[in-house]
Amino acid sequence: MEWMIGAGGSLLIAGAAYWKRALTASGAVAAIVVGTCLFVFGSLLWYGLMIGFFVSSTLLTKWKKHLKKDAESKYQKSGRRDAGQVIANGGAGTILCLLYGIYPEASWLTAAYIGVMATVTADTWATEVGGLSRGQPRSILSWKKVPKGTSGGVSLLGWTASAAGGAFIGGLAYILSRLSTPLEQGGLLSDYSLVWIIPLAALAGWIGANADSVLGAAVQALYRCPVCGDVVEAKLHCGQRTELIRGWKWMDNDAVNMLSSLSGGLVLVLWSLLTG
Repeated sequence: MEWMIGAGGSLLIAGAAYWKRALTASGAVAAIVVGTCLFVFGSLLWYGLMIGFFVSSTLLTKWKKHLKKDAESKYQKSGRRDAGQVIANGGAGTILCLLYGIYPEASWLTAAYIGVMATVTADTWATEVGGLSRGQPRSILSWKKVPKGTSGGVSLLGWTASAAGGAFIGGLAYILSRLSTPLEQGGLLSDYSLVWIIPLAALAGWIGANADSVLGAAVQALYRCPVCGDVVEAKLHCGQRTELIRGWKWMDNDAVNMLSSLSGGLVLVLWSLLTG
């Protein structure tokens, strides 16, 4: 019965997102699978945080989209999220949820999940809001100015947005944890730690988003378009195959997102273990 409710709810949300052109067909299928797993093996907290991430990120992606057109032209993917992007943002959380279904007493799994969701939300908010910054971003490694949309570029507006995204997940986790069963109340969600959940999630999200920027600046694959000469993330640009000029070929934006999300999860796991 639970899987039918989870699948039904996920189908409604994914279907609406597909209709609104926020998800591709493959992205909608992946979202239904992820959502169903979170509902069946997790709880309201697990399911709700993923919904909060998806809804907020979709709204920000659509917000002032015309002003972010130049930056988005350099991205590997933009606009509608496909299965790869859904898995990159929800894959680690889904694995943690499956483990939680087996070991519900392991409170560090919940902490890790909140940190992962804080990171993917912070990173998305930083990208969507930071792209509206009036000034040029700077490389997180060299601190030199780089064009908007460049992997590893950061800005004050983007940093602020990343912390806000993490805090949003922390606030949502606080609310949802109060509605959860006593089994959920442990580790990070104990009475002692719960009061710190919002600033901790903001910190985890900010650290995770910056880990994403470091990976993006250091090892993410970048290509040069032979037609316009732009440095982009995509393997195809201006209708032509681009040339790899830096990074590891397999390290695309989806891989960077998934790996960086683990760093935010680690922040909250360490707090949970130290205070639990």
